[in-house]
Amino acid sequence: MTVTHIPGSKSVTARALFLAAAANGTSTLVRPLRSDDTEGFAEGLTRLGYRVGREADRWHIEGRPEGPAVTDVDVYCRDGATTARFLPTLAAAATRGDYRFDASAQMRRRPLAPLTEALRTLGVDLRHDGAEGHHPLRIAASGIEGGELTLDAGESSQYLTALLMLGPLTAKGLRITVTDLVSAPYIGITLAMMRSFGVEVTRDGHDDNVFTVPPGGYRATTYAIEPDASTASYFFAAAALTGREITVPGLGTDALQGDLRFVDVLRRMGAEVHTTAESTTVRSGGTLAGLTVNMRDISDTMPTLAAIAPFASGPVRIEDVGNTRVKECDRLEACAQNLRRMGITVGTGPDWIEIRPGTPRPAEIATHGDHRIVMSFAVTGLRVPGITFDDPGCVRKTFPGFHEAFAGFAELTNS
Repeated sequence: MTVTHIPGSKSVTARALFLAAAANGTSTLVRPLRSDDTEGFAEGLTRLGYRVGREADRWHIEGRPEGPAVTDVDVYCRDGATTARFLPTLAAAATRGDYRFDASAQMRRRPLAPLTEALRTLGVDLRHDGAEGHHPLRIAASGIEGGELTLDAGESSQYLTALLMLGPLTAKGLRITVTDLVSAPYIGITLAMMRSFGVEVTRDGHDDNVFTVPPGGYRATTYAIEPDASTASYFFAAAALTGREITVPGLGTDALQGDLRFVDVLRRMGAEVHTTAESTTVRSGGTLAGLTVNMRDISDTMPTLAAIAPFASGPVRIEDVGNTRVKECDRLEACAQNLRRMGITVGTGPDWIEIRPGTPRPAEIATHGDHRIVMSFAVTGLRVPGITFDDPGCVRKTFPGFHEAFAGFAELTNS
């Protein structure tokens, strides 16, 4: 059995940074993820005037419930979607200030419109300097009264998360009616973390689609960041593909992240899965069955499944993942393109991909600068020697040490 320690969750680290910055007092984040995305978020907070102290495995954030200490600044959000969506929302609640946000070319292509329109509905003076609904943007902050909103979060759950975390910083709180929602488990993460920082959100309405967020602010705390379940999916998939056994500590029955449900997909394909309070173990004989699976709620793990699908005994059809077309790249098309390069028969539609069994041949993977494409097809490489990547370094976004960690697993597999 191999025990693999996974770095902290990107999603949890980003939320914790926002909540700590907004809280009354100094918060300590234990074992935060150190990657390009989270370092960029911390750097953005520093640009806004928040005090962020970074040690090897602990970050200390001095909260400012009144908002950023700096009232006129440019903030560069790099490639980070959470940075590019959460930081403008945090700055919008300031009592006064002029804030300008921009991001990488990749992030400029990704949409923001549902979030920025919601902020405008709340009275925020917000202007896009380029294409409407995209970075760069400007905010002239003057505080937010709060009130009622209707939001379509069918493109990204991050729009809803940003507004939920904003709620306690408004004068009257927020009542948000959600008409559509993708990646719903991420909202569970948000609500649980807000609770840890002292704010309880209530849900009612049809299918609990109405969220009521009280005003009053957050309290500082010490918060431990759990391992990243999306990153763990590559190691779980590797065990299932190669007939090995792997245990990931820190992702157990009480884990917040919905992407841990990827192991249920592997179970349906024939792997054995054992989850305790402290860890999750996947073991397999190396034989995988085909299946049809809806991955709307765990769509970040869609490329992981696509990368091992050719080795299944029957077709693998992944449905309801249209939102993956507006991630770091069009992930659905990127998976199809690379599998076809390897000689695999693939069909796609607006929100689905179907992969036929086959024998992949080596190819250079077109990564499109997307960390998840690299990490997913690294799993394929365990059975297809000779796979290379046009941009292997883009894993720095979430797991700078991925190649070294995965090479260690590959050596065990080949031993």
